[in-house]
Amino acid sequence: MIRHSTLTPSTSLRGPAGSSAVHSSTSTSPLAPRLVSGAIVLALYTLIMFLIFAFPVLVAAQSAGTLQNPLNSAFSSVPNFIAGFLKVVVMVALPIISLFIVYSGFMFVLARGNSEKLSKARENFLWVIIGAILILGAWVIATLIGGTVSQLTTG
Repeated sequence: MIRHSTLTPSTSLRGPAGSSAVHSSTSTSPLAPRLVSGAIVLALYTLIMFLIFAFPVLVAAQSAGTLQNPLNSAFSSVPNFIAGFLKVVVMVALPIISLFIVYSGFMFVLARGNSEKLSKARENFLWVIIGAILILGAWVIATLIGGTVSQLTTG
């Protein structure tokens, strides 16, 4: 059987065995020293990060001079940079393309006349060829545009 008790003003603030549930204002919380120490640690961390990152920027701002180009002088213009970037992409993509062509060949061999596997191998081979054409075509177009732009600027 469940007992329902009514709360009266004298019993509502009392816990078990008559203990008071309301804390007095003179007692200190054990959380306060941890909050203060956490705030001090955060302030010291912020100060250290400021010293590490702000002083080099301030020193660099005071020294007069020009910025050095970290890239090679061959990449000093946008068309040259794009052509160089695409050259690297082609150098990385060609071995991958050749591996996928070999993989497509294995798919053809392993199909053994199964029409579903043959269609999957044909589709794979088609997408490998389309990807190769896109990559090599982008490199050719960028090389042609870069050559045209350099001819227009020099003469």
